[in-house]
Amino acid sequence: FVDAKKPSVNIKADIAPAYQVRRYGWSGKLPIAIVTDFEEFSIYDCSKKPIQNDRPSVSRIQYLTYKDYLKEFDFIWETFSKERILKGSFDKFVQSDIKKRGTATVDSEFLKEIEGWRKYLATTIAIRNKSLGEDEINYAVQKIIDRIIFLRICEDRGVEQYGNLKKAIKQGELYKNLFGLFQIADEKYNSGLFDFKEDTTTPNLVIDNKVIKNIVQELYYPLSPFEFSVLPADILGSVYEQFLGKTIRLTPAHHAKIEEKPEVRKAGGVYYTPKYIVDYIVENTVGKLIEGKTLKQIEKIKICDPACGSGSFLIGAYQYLLDWHLKYYTKNPPKKKKDNPLTPEGNLTTAEKKRILLNNIYGVDIDTQAVEVTKLNLLLKAMEGETQASIGYTLSMFHERVLPNLKDNIKCGNSLIGNDYYDSSQIDLFSEQNKKINAFDWENGFPEIFKQGGFDVVIGNPPYVRQELISENKSYFEIHYQMYHGSADLYQYFIEKGVSLLNPKGYFSYIVANKWMRTNYGSPLRTWLKQQRIIEITDFGDLPVFEQATTYPC
Repeated sequence: FVDAKKPSVNIKADIAPAYQVRRYGWSGKLPIAIVTDFEEFSIYDCSKKPIQNDRPSVSRIQYLTYKDYLKEFDFIWETFSKERILKGSFDKFVQSDIKKRGTATVDSEFLKEIEGWRKYLATTIAIRNKSLGEDEINYAVQKIIDRIIFLRICEDRGVEQYGNLKKAIKQGELYKNLFGLFQIADEKYNSGLFDFKEDTTTPNLVIDNKVIKNIVQELYYPLSPFEFSVLPADILGSVYEQFLGKTIRLTPAHHAKIEEKPEVRKAGGVYYTPKYIVDYIVENTVGKLIEGKTLKQIEKIKICDPACGSGSFLIGAYQYLLDWHLKYYTKNPPKKKKDNPLTPEGNLTTAEKKRILLNNIYGVDIDTQAVEVTKLNLLLKAMEGETQASIGYTLSMFHERVLPNLKDNIKCGNSLIGNDYYDSSQIDLFSEQNKKINAFDWENGFPEIFKQGGFDVVIGNPPYVRQELISENKSYFEIHYQMYHGSADLYQYFIEKGVSLLNPKGYFSYIVANKWMRTNYGSPLRTWLKQQRIIEITDFGDLPVFEQATTYPC
């Protein structure tokens, strides 16, 4: 980021310009940023969390004035001129100059923030709304956080009026005011995020004013170190993936406490897939499949992640398709003006982004919260590049709301266990155990896709859980999976299931733990793989890929 200021701004001594440019760099996960008014030129290391009252010298790598430009001309030209940046000298400068990486990354800080909000909200909702059970409180807290984040990001991107949420906390019953904004958003966006036919829990909540006020105030400059317009989609994904590892439990006295989910404890934590892995897998599946295809053929491609978590692989696949379509239309503009899928600025129209999302992207997860987060992240991706004007145009011209409802694309259920589970089990359909199993029938869930023979692409990072920790489903796996082994890991079944969901010409790729290559329990998977058409297996050996995880993947 380069922030250009008026000559009257004192770049060396004023706190504001330094804090502002560091917020941009830090939120965008970029290593350095520059603030200049030509008279002064300041370079900042953006790896450290910006704090509102930091002196302007904090994290400053270099400071020059116009009097230094001749003397320092070689350095400035070699590092920052367009020619040199295109040749990579800027990256070399960044690598050589920034030795100390900041400890507070934007994802860990944002996670801390939303975990704090969950605690505030859970506590007040449990105390003030005694009739609600655990599931309803978890649902309500998640929905409120998702809605606030969505609207706040829209404000920073210029899609919503900046400061709308702030105005709502001026006076009166603050949650009611906030809820008024959610209802307006429902009229405008139409995503499941603001669906009050389905959501009967959040409209009637009682929430303390103080809690709402604190959450909203923490989202705005200068209290907030985050610049939401530049927060990358993968950061939101990684934050939510960690966030979803915990749940709200109620004590007998109806007080809320936050605990790690049992399945996360069993798996030894939550592993968010780094973006470079997602990109690599998408490029070698979706990319290979669409090579040489026509627009009409690409329309029919169906991409699925059967354990979608917060949606990182689906966002990667969606972005790949958006980029492909943009290139295609730029080279082949349609003959008729009314059919143009590009805006006057040369971006894809809202309608086109919506069409691609609904046509091509599908996912399933056993966790209801994860399903909601995947939808939220895909919708934020669909909203990128929108403005108040473009949204107004869609509403007035087509009389339709801006975002698609993803309930037919992203579904909640157990990808590994079908409805036949209930045939053999003497199970009470309304019991806790049944709720936990959450069986999912793929052919009923996506009938049109299976009429065509299955998905074209299956990608993802399935959960890693040793089977002795999920003993209640052993007998089902033994009957239904060729690679059953008494102590196999859950990801093995996800591999077999993922390949079975493909049509005969489909592409499959996962990142999983590499233990199956060497262990006894991996033997059935190794045998099964010999019958498949394998293009490539990449083993990372003992190189760490996941942050804070001792799992070594392939």
